[in-house]
This record gives sequence, C-alpha cells and structure tokens, in this order.
Amino acid sequence: MADRSLRGMRIGAQSLQSEDGVIFADRADYTYRCETCGRDTVMTFSTEAELPEEWECRHCGNSAVLLVDSKPVEIDRSGEKVARTHWDMLLERRTRAELEEILEERLQYLRARRGQQKIGA
Repeated sequence: MADRSLRGMRIGAQSLQSEDGVIFADRADYTYRCETCGRDTVMTFSTEAELPEEWECRHCGNSAVLLVDSKPVEIDRSGEKVARTHWDMLLERRTRAELEEILEERLQYLRARRGQQKIGA
C-alpha cells in the first residue's frame, strides 16, 4: 500500500511560479515619529505610492507623523468633522431662552400631574 501512495509537495512550501520577467518596483524607507513615546518607525513604500501622513506607532499604538528632512509634516485637519453632541444640535434649533421656557412648561405639567402645584406661581 505504501508503494502506491502519491508523493507531492506540501501546501504552501514552494511556489511553482517563477520570477522570470518580474520587475520589482523601486522602494524607499520613510520614517514616522511618534509624538507620544518619541520613537521612530521605519516603513518601506514604493517610490510611486502616495505616502500617508500618519502611521500607527509600533511601540505604543498611537499616531506617528511622517518625517520629511527630519521635520514632522504639518497635517491639515481642516476637513475633519468635529463630533457634535445632542446639546450642540439642540442649540442649533432653539435659543437658550426658548429651552428654559419649554423646561418650565414641562415642569409645571409634571407637577400638576403629581398634584404638587408650584406655590407662589
């Protein structure tokens, strides 16, 4: 039985594809410096690739900034949206005076339902 078993290669052991005619892209190393821990992370990219301005620091996981001529790149954050809270959205629709008036109406309604009418009003 052993003489009839199939012999072959292990899965993933070797590639059957040759590297003939393959032209590798030019590559360059780029350094990213972490603002938190101060350590550098060196990444290799194609020279034709668009470089990200930020990269995750390998040491602490925070944001590292690309260095150009040993100086950090200025990152334009003007296009980023700031998270708005419910309060911010409410103030876009109503003034503070209107909100106080609505609050007072609701409090009066709740007190009347409970039988605790406000004294002196």
